[in-house]
Amino acid sequence: MPYLHYLCNMILKKLTILNYRNIATAELDFSPKINCFVGHNGEGKTNVLDSIYFLSLTKSMASSLDSQNVRHGEEMMMVQGIYDLNGVEEEISIGMRLHQKKHVKRNKKEYRKLTEHIGLLPLIIASPNDSFIISGGSEDRRRLMDIVISQYDAEYMAALSAYNKALQQRNAMLKAEEEPNMEIISVFEEMMAETGECVYKKRKEFIEEFIPVFQLFYQQISGGNEQVGLQYTSHCQRGALLQVIQQDRARDRIMGYSLHGIHKDDLEMTLDGYPIKREGSQGQNKTYIISLKLAQFDFLKRTGSKTTPLLLLDDIFDKLDAQRVEQIVNIVSGDSFGQIFITDTNRENLDKILERTQGCYKIFHVEAGNIHD
Repeated sequence: MPYLHYLCNMILKKLTILNYRNIATAELDFSPKINCFVGHNGEGKTNVLDSIYFLSLTKSMASSLDSQNVRHGEEMMMVQGIYDLNGVEEEISIGMRLHQKKHVKRNKKEYRKLTEHIGLLPLIIASPNDSFIISGGSEDRRRLMDIVISQYDAEYMAALSAYNKALQQRNAMLKAEEEPNMEIISVFEEMMAETGECVYKKRKEFIEEFIPVFQLFYQQISGGNEQVGLQYTSHCQRGALLQVIQQDRARDRIMGYSLHGIHKDDLEMTLDGYPIKREGSQGQNKTYIISLKLAQFDFLKRTGSKTTPLLLLDDIFDKLDAQRVEQIVNIVSGDSFGQIFITDTNRENLDKILERTQGCYKIFHVEAGNIHD
């Protein structure tokens, strides 16, 4: 995919937080380039990044339950961001009370559907939790694809949602005590096949363009010392998805859930031809994941809203040698990247980055949920 000549510049100018996780209150004005949060582990640095993530994707990266984002002992929470989108000011706010639904507003007007908001404020985050991309189950690797494609392709998001609903309904019938109605199961299978093949096609196209960019970033960071690979596997590769889903109906009934479909898609990750899960050192695994994230950023920048995404780097320098840290710093300090938010416990790592910014940065100190510059 060729680079677009026109990109919308996005800056998060101001962030207001009230009772979000361990942060009671904060009003932060940001640098348009690099913003650093320094403090010990557990003080709230990651929660600041999570609030920014929340504004972009309307959910926390730390919890699937919105109520868990409300500070202990409080009844409500609110996060508000003032953005500059190519010279146009946008105010995004998300608020909720315990045991009630959240309200997501753009310029004080509430969205009818949350999906209308996804993609307006593209964002990529790299964090220690990303280690599960390599060590965890296939759902962690599917999320790697979903988090990017959903931010630029509304059809993908709709197809994936419809597939998951049909899958849940089929599984409910499979695990029921009474014998399921095969005509109804067939309807759910047809819905899974139609929407699943749409999801597969878009994932396949994404990965084909994504791989060379990912490999290039890995080469830059590692100094060309290792070769990495990434391969997409799916039951759709076995033939028509409807036939693949239906062929093991009897076994699915015994197991009580669907054994075949795009909910089993995976990414095979290799280092020098071997599974990185088995062969990679901590530094190599970290380099692999950061390269994936930088490639996600690059891809998202060239698609969808044609907006340079925000880049959030949460404690990414741990377990990396000085040379690899240096290479990452060189990459993210370049003109290809826009506004960046970084957390670290080590001020020395941040100083190396700040040396290249020509003064366009801000440092915030975080202690027990209190943030000051």
